[in-house]
Amino acid sequence: MSVVGKKIIVLVEHHYQDLEVWYPALRLREAGAKVHLVGSGTAPEYSGKYGYPAKVDKSADKIQASSYDGIVIPGGWAPDRLRMSEPVLELVRAMDRAKKPIACICHGGWVLASAGILRGRKVTSFQAIRDDLINAGAKWVDKEVVVDKHLVTSRKPDDLPAFMVEFLKLFS
Repeated sequence: MSVVGKKIIVLVEHHYQDLEVWYPALRLREAGAKVHLVGSGTAPEYSGKYGYPAKVDKSADKIQASSYDGIVIPGGWAPDRLRMSEPVLELVRAMDRAKKPIACICHGGWVLASAGILRGRKVTSFQAIRDDLINAGAKWVDKEVVVDKHLVTSRKPDDLPAFMVEFLKLFS
C-alpha cells in the first residue's frame, strides 16, 4: 500500500466539497505521495463549499496523464463545472485508458459520466446522481465504497476512511 514517490492529482473547482479534497490530499501526502491540486483553468484558486481555499498547482490543460500515477475526483458542486472542461475530461479518460487508479466520491461521478467511462462499471455515488450514472451505463449500488478494477467510488464524506483505504490498496 505504498504511494511513496507517486504523483497523484486531486481535482478542484469552485465549491468543491472541502473534506473530499483535503482528506485525500493530506492522507496521500502523509503516505509519501506528491499531490498536485489540478483545476479546470478558470482560476488560480478555488473556494470550497465551506470557504476553504485551494490554490491550484496546475491546470488540466497543462498536464499529461502519463506524468501521474492516480487521480481523485471530489464532490460538492465542483463536478458540475469540472465536467464542462474538455481538458479535465480527457485527463480522466487517459487515466482510465492507462488503468491508473481513479478515486471518485459523491457528485464526482458526474465527471466520470461526462468522460464516458461508466458503461458496464459497478459504482456508487451520492444518491442524487444515481440516475445520471445509471443512464451513463453504470451498475449503481448503495455501498460505502465500491471497487471496480482501478476505479474506487464512494457516496459522501462519512465514507472517506473506507474510500482512502481502498484507493491506497490500488497502489500495492
